[in-house]
Amino acid sequence: MSVTTEELVLAERRGAVLLLTLNRPDRMNAWTDALEERYYTLLDAAEDDPEVRAIVVTGAGRGFCSGADMEDLHGAATGEVDTEQTERARHRYYPLTIRKPLIAAINGAAVGLGLVEALYCDVRFATRDAKLATIFARRALVAEYGISWLLSRLVGPSAALDLLMSGRIVTGDEALRLRLVDRLCAPESVVSEAVAYADEIARFCSPWSVATMKKQIYADLERPFADSFVAAERLMAESFRSTDVEEGVRSFMERRAPAFAPLPPRSPAT
Repeated sequence: MSVTTEELVLAERRGAVLLLTLNRPDRMNAWTDALEERYYTLLDAAEDDPEVRAIVVTGAGRGFCSGADMEDLHGAATGEVDTEQTERARHRYYPLTIRKPLIAAINGAAVGLGLVEALYCDVRFATRDAKLATIFARRALVAEYGISWLLSRLVGPSAALDLLMSGRIVTGDEALRLRLVDRLCAPESVVSEAVAYADEIARFCSPWSVATMKKQIYADLERPFADSFVAAERLMAESFRSTDVEEGVRSFMERRAPAFAPLPPRSPAT
């Protein structure tokens, strides 16, 4: 049964949290260009919506995402699809540029491109029986879409090479030990626990602080400590010129939840 473009990724508001569900359960949510476009369009809308302060992404049915749709992959392998001419409105690593917290709720298989998309999220919740694998070597492919950069920084070079060269399946407990995921949950609660975590950020944390710290973390992966320190000093001075610091202190003293300002609109260059 085919689905409309709007049904490829479902969007549900849970307070200040937007829950996005990859919705091709009959294909284990295999990735297609149409699904990507829908997902990234929803991320775009979330970025521009001041009422959305955190995002959770999961998969419908038994899996998170089984990777690239095999029919598309077969077309690329046989030359039926010209991958050199494929143009995208956004880079495939677009989720890494999202300013708001992006949380993965890995409810099953996250394989190949599906694992890459999970790693593009800031924090990962998973079930103990989730199955994570790079799989690329078993399809005669390479470490695609920046996963070699991501993996080596998450798990270290040798563990990254193990996962890439073998293409073996890692389940939840080992994924947690390797730091591929950050929390393990029961299958029936992985989404609700991820949403609760995102909701806590949404209710108690400054959107400007969260967005700025995300930017710092990714920038600091490529710059020396001294440069990080200087940048932090500049950002600290900037923070004291905002109203959020005053609100953070006042809300603590008054023993109430803070009412932080939403993020300003993105600049055209963002």
